[in-house]
This record gives sequence, C-alpha cells and structure tokens, in this order.
Amino acid sequence: MINIDELKFDEKGLIPAIVVDSISKKVLTLAYMNKESLRISMEKGLTCFWSRSRQELWLKGETSGNYQHIVSIIADCDKDALVVVVEKDGPACHMGTDSCFNNELWQSEDKNEFSLDALMELLKGRKIEKKEGSYTTYLFEKGIDKILKKVGEENTEVIIAAKADDKKETIYEIADLCYHVMVLMVEMGISVEDIHKELASRHVIDHKVKQEKMTK
Repeated sequence: MINIDELKFDEKGLIPAIVVDSISKKVLTLAYMNKESLRISMEKGLTCFWSRSRQELWLKGETSGNYQHIVSIIADCDKDALVVVVEKDGPACHMGTDSCFNNELWQSEDKNEFSLDALMELLKGRKIEKKEGSYTTYLFEKGIDKILKKVGEENTEVIIAAKADDKKETIYEIADLCYHVMVLMVEMGISVEDIHKELASRHVIDHKVKQEKMTK
C-alpha cells in the first residue's frame, strides 16, 4: 500500500476523487480532497471532501444523513487521482438523485450498456405501468404463485442443462432463472442491495471461519 505523502496534489493542494457505488459500480460523483479531508476520510471511514465553492471541509451526509461509507480508496498510476468505492446511505447528488451524472450527452446506436440495476428499474416500471403484450407485465398480473412456478421451472432447467454438461445451455437457463428471480424480488420489494448486503455478511462469516481453522 502507498501512503498519503506519495500522492500528487495539485497547486491548490487538491486531488480529484471519483466516488463509485460498491454495489452498482455506478459513478456517483466527482469531488476533491486535500490531505486533511483524505485523512479524515480514512480515520472515519466516511467520505470527507474539500468544498472549492465554500473553501471548507465537507463531510458528506453531515447535514443530509446521506453518508458514504468507504470500502476502499485507490490511486491511479500517476498517483494524482483517486477512486473511492463506497456504500451509500442515500442519494449522492444534492439534487436528490442517485448519482450526479444524469445528463446524457451521447450514446452509441449499436452498443447498449447493461446492468442489474437498470434491469431492476425496468422490471419495477413494468409492475407500476403495465405494458400491454409484455411478458413481465403478464407475470405481475398473474401474481406470486405464477412467478414462483416459473422460478421453480427455470431452476429445474438449470439442473437438467448442467447435468448434461451443456455449458451454453446452462448459461442460457441461468439467465432465465436470474430474470425470474428478479421479477420475484420486485414483487416482494427486495432490492439488489438487500441481496448484496446478505452475501457480504456471509463473506465476513466465511472469512472468520477460515481464520479460525488456520489458527487450530
């Protein structure tokens, strides 16, 4: 690991910090840190920036409650920029949006960006505004029993494909299963973040168990 003194701050004593959501990997904001705010961030485990407009330290969430809990801080190859990975308590933007980056400037016509969060938002939209002819809408209209039936069917299809050692078919069926599980999540009000937190808690437990085995 490097230390703060190895970082290259600009002539104003600042270094850009790109804040990224640890779950969605979405860029939340671009802010600036000086040595003091960086030290505070590392000590508290919460993002603290230097406000260039107010010329003062700014602990994110101190007034709004939208704290950002730091997972890691990584410097680039030139050590003059930082990526701060966080778990957030609320919107990152002062406008109340999840991210500060919302104004689309350009998008490729033949390349589409995919994310689980975007798919979840699409599914939520189908539940609220039911689009005629949509399979997702059909599932929500039929309700929990139909959704559970499909989850069970797709789970069986995964087992059959994997048992046949058919990698391509197994990938296809896993994708189907994931989709139907996500429909179930929307139906029950379960978020991707809920699952992420549950898995993260199990990772900690597993890590502790491994440590205990190594010390015996």
